[in-house]
Amino acid sequence: MDTNLIEEAKRYITKLFEGHSDGHDLNHSLRVYENAVKIAKEEHGCDMEAVALASLLHDVDDHKLFDTKDNANAAGFLKEHGVDAERITFIVSIINSVSFSKNKGKTPDTLEAKIVQDADRLDAMGAIGIARTFAYGGKNGRSLEESIEHFHDKLLLLKDGLNTETARKMAEERHRFLEEFLVHFEDENPLV
Repeated sequence: MDTNLIEEAKRYITKLFEGHSDGHDLNHSLRVYENAVKIAKEEHGCDMEAVALASLLHDVDDHKLFDTKDNANAAGFLKEHGVDAERITFIVSIINSVSFSKNKGKTPDTLEAKIVQDADRLDAMGAIGIARTFAYGGKNGRSLEESIEHFHDKLLLLKDGLNTETARKMAEERHRFLEEFLVHFEDENPLV
């Protein structure tokens, strides 16, 4: 694995996500990277560098944040750093398998894509997932109750859609925490 390229990707996303604080930010991408590396170490036989790069770059062309086409930011970064066209295509295919809304019900074709998709979904669960939901909701004018709908539309569905055994184990406590939070929220909120 080219550790210099990984460090360059970290510097790139640090600059690119400057000023973003809606849950799709630098720290989200770094957590996805950490989750992906942890899963990849347990799920043998994957291309660790592709997993690392795809996890770091998975949101650099997210339509909620950037007005790009054809993964222009991710592909541009990789090309600029000497990655060959075939490898760029592979890494971009991993990135394109991550989005929940675009890939609902689809299982990725490669182990690398399964790992990065799982890593991203884990960051939407547990305490971090709750915080991200309300950060995004607040930025986009959602009420607390509207943000709670997101739990039922997405967050509570994530556990059963994970691809790897490692991620499923990591998700158990996070999923329980989501369920417990909802119980407390409903107990404290007479409007629900």
